[in-house]
Amino acid sequence: MVGVVETVRYTYRLRPGHRAEAALLAEWGRCRWLWNEAVHQQKTGRKPTFGKLSKMLTEARGRNAWLRSGSQVAQQQTLRTYGAALDSSFKVKGRGRPKRKRLKDALPSLEYTTRGFSIKNSRLCLPGKVTVPVVWSRELPSDPTSVRVYQDNLGHWHASFVVRRETPETPNADLPGIGVDWGVTTTATTTDPAFDLPHLGHRRRCAAELAKSQRRMARRRRPKGHAPSKGYLTAKRQTARIAKKAARQNTHDARVWAKNITDHHALIAVEDFKPKFLAKSRMARKAADAAIGACKRELINRGTRAGRKVVLVPPAYTTMTCSGCGERANLRLGLGVRIFKCAACGYTANRDLNAARTILATAERDRASADDVRHSIASFRDGGSDAVRAGNPPDSSEGSR
Repeated sequence: MVGVVETVRYTYRLRPGHRAEAALLAEWGRCRWLWNEAVHQQKTGRKPTFGKLSKMLTEARGRNAWLRSGSQVAQQQTLRTYGAALDSSFKVKGRGRPKRKRLKDALPSLEYTTRGFSIKNSRLCLPGKVTVPVVWSRELPSDPTSVRVYQDNLGHWHASFVVRRETPETPNADLPGIGVDWGVTTTATTTDPAFDLPHLGHRRRCAAELAKSQRRMARRRRPKGHAPSKGYLTAKRQTARIAKKAARQNTHDARVWAKNITDHHALIAVEDFKPKFLAKSRMARKAADAAIGACKRELINRGTRAGRKVVLVPPAYTTMTCSGCGERANLRLGLGVRIFKCAACGYTANRDLNAARTILATAERDRASADDVRHSIASFRDGGSDAVRAGNPPDSSEGSR
């Protein structure tokens, strides 16, 4: 993988002064107004393309002096982002249309291309003579092509630069393949117990402190229509800091685990599990603490970038299918049953371990024929004729679906 150039983001902390922060917030106010105007155009029944939005921006800047005082680059990028989000909502089923950005809950986010920013004397220079010190925790591998300046829920400002770099060398895999099954008790159960990801429960450890800060915030909350007090804002910031600490710990653990999996395995068979339904169950809190979606996304991204074969296997019947003989059980296993026992061959194993081995066997038997693609599966007994490439029509030999 040496010599392959990839586009990545390098994010750094910003230290804006009072004047620079006020200028950034004022620019965000202008961009937010343009976003809401585009949403209004959408609600009137007219699909606003980027060409129409650009024309609207030109007319609006001609009428309003306060809009002309802002950066045209940032305003154009806001409308471009809106157009991309709108197109994605039409292409992806189930994705909602872009909504209005309200002042009280929308976090500032500004995008600039090379025409709108520069780096001088280790400072980020933006339009309007705004210069912001950058905490350079590492060097940029190349000149950035764009930057996104945003503020998180703690009030900290960050700059995310888009750069190009050579893909770091990936060691040769010393193991053929691994299957990954997601769960709540153990976040990721693999075919090799040495690579399991246990449930570490970072949010649970912070639960008492988080509940205390939330009660403090509730006591200091003023009635509707009154400006929030300084004590309320302090308690709110402390609550966000505790919640973010647990999220960062989950992200770190997922990255370390995914790198360990990617460095040692040539084939990574991942259960294509969607944990959204767990939010409506009694396991919602523990499922959120496990952060299955973040772990899955990190594993797929790292495996793909490293050039490994990543296969997404649908979770249907993986728990009911024996990884030894491929026979499927007649009855669905309840969540309380933690041991799988095959009635045909007598194979006995942990329920999650058997599912992980079934997922790996599904990928190894060529039932999943394309990398990073969701595939259909019935069982092992039909010899792999059920695998199809996503986005392509099935062959005539496969029949209609």
